[in-house]
Amino acid sequence: MILQEASLNTCLDSKPGNTLRCSSLTCVYGIQYEDSSFSAGYFGRETLTLTPTDVFPNFLFGCGQNNQGIVGCAAGLIGLGRDPIPLVSQTAQKYNKIFSYCLPSSSSAIGHLTLGNGGGVSKSVKFTPLSTMSRGSSFYGLDVTGITVGSKKLPISASILSTSGTIIVPGTVITRLPPTAHSSLKSTFRQQMSQIRNTQQLWLLSINAKGIFYVNKVTQVCLAFAPNGDDSDVAIFGNVQQKTLEVVYDVAGGRVGFTPGGCS
Repeated sequence: MILQEASLNTCLDSKPGNTLRCSSLTCVYGIQYEDSSFSAGYFGRETLTLTPTDVFPNFLFGCGQNNQGIVGCAAGLIGLGRDPIPLVSQTAQKYNKIFSYCLPSSSSAIGHLTLGNGGGVSKSVKFTPLSTMSRGSSFYGLDVTGITVGSKKLPISASILSTSGTIIVPGTVITRLPPTAHSSLKSTFRQQMSQIRNTQQLWLLSINAKGIFYVNKVTQVCLAFAPNGDDSDVAIFGNVQQKTLEVVYDVAGGRVGFTPGGCS
C-alpha cells in the first residue's frame, strides 16, 4: 500500500523509488510512480475490519500527507502488489493471495473487487503464467508473444516484446507499448481503416467498453494505445483494455486469468 505511521520495528527495507525514514516514534514513507505521481506521509498500523468475521489486527497502512499527480486525486489507494505490505500479502492467511476484479465500462456501471476465490474459480477463466520482472518484484509480469489486428499478426520481433517485458497494472489507464510495436500496430490499424479520415490525437482519456477506441465525438475516434519513450521501457497492460473482463490473480499459484463478462 502507499498511504501510511508506525513504530521503528515495523519499518521495512526500502526499494528504489520508495523510502522509509524513522525517528524513535514514527516512520515517514515516500513513494514515486512511473508517471511522476508521488505520495509521502506517515506509516502505521491498525486493525482492519472488512466483514464481521474478516478482521486483521496489526494491519500496516499509510496516511499520505503530500500526494501529487494521480495519487492526489483519490481518497486513497489499495495496494495489490506482491510485496509484504500490500493488502494481498497481509490478508494471505484468509484469502490465500487470490483476488479478482472487473472494471466497468462506464461510471454508471457496476464493477467489483473480490478477495479470495469464494466458491471457486470459474472454468471459463483462461490462465497464463505470471512472469518475474527484473525491475520490481511487486509487479505482475506477462509474457506477450504477439499482437494481432483483425486476422493479421503484426510483424513484431519477439525480442521487442520480451526485452523489458510487460506488466498488468489496474492503476494505469491506457496500454503502453514499445515504440516499434506501437508503430506497427498504428500502421496496420490505419491500413485497415484507410477509408476513415485521420484526426488529431488525444491524451490519456477514458475509452469505451471495447477497450480499443476512445470516442470523443462522432467525427473523432482514437486508437487507445500509446507508445513508450523507448523500446527498453517496460510495456504496460492498462485498465482501459481490461474493462468488463474478470481478471483473476492467483498469486500463490503464479498465474493470472481472464474471462469476458466479468461485471455482469
